Amino acid sequence: MAPIIGITADINEKKHRTGVAYSTAVQNAGGVPLILPPLLGCEDRYLELCDGFIFTGGDDPIMEAFGESTHPKAVKVHENRQLFELSLLSKLQSIPDVPVFGVCLGMQFLGLHAGATLIQHLDDELLPRHQTGEHGITSELGNGVVHTHHHQALADAGSLSVIARSDDGLIEGIADKQRPWYIGVQWHPERTEHSILGQALFNDFVAAAT
Repeated sequence: MAPIIGITADINEKKHRTGVAYSTAVQNAGGVPLILPPLLGCEDRYLELCDGFIFTGGDDPIMEAFGESTHPKAVKVHENRQLFELSLLSKLQSIPDVPVFGVCLGMQFLGLHAGATLIQHLDDELLPRHQTGEHGITSELGNGVVHTHHHQALADAGSLSVIARSDDGLIEGIADKQRPWYIGVQWHPERTEHSILGQALFNDFVAAAT
C-alpha cells in the first residue's frame, strides 16, 4: 500500500494552510498526502496514521522558546503551530524508523530541536541571494541550483550533521545519520526544478516510508 505522509499545516487568518506543491510532490512520489492541522493533543493519533512526516516552510521561529529574544525583523510563526511541531518532533525521537523531512522552517525546527543556533537575520551581503530566487548548492544529496526564500539560517547543526551548504557557505542541509531518513533542507524542493534536489528528494523520502 502507498505510504501515508503527514504534512504539517500553517495557521493563517484562522485557516489551516499549506502549499499545494507539497501534496503534489508526495503524490508524484507514490505517497498519499495527509494535511495535519497543528492541534496539540492530536500528535499520538497522527503518529498512528502516518508512515512519514514533512515539516513544511513558514514564518520564523519564536526564539524565546530556545532561550533567546526573537529578532525585531522576524515574522513570528503562530505559537500553536510551533508548540505542536516541536511536540511532534519530540515524540518522533522515540520512533527513529519513521522518516522525517524538514523544509525551510521545518529544517530550522529540526535544528533548533537538536540544539542548533539560528542566525535570525542574514546580513546585507547574503540576504538578497537567499530571500529571492535561486542559488547553487553543494551537498551529499547532490549539487545544483535550488529555489530559495529565507532570511534566517542555521549557524550550526547542533547534534545533527551538516550535509549541504550554499555556494556562499551557509548551511542548507542537515541530517541525523543514525536514522534511516531524517533530513532537513533550507531550500524548497517542492519548487525546485533540479530533479535531484527537487522531486527526487520526495521520491527517496516516500520510498523510505514505504
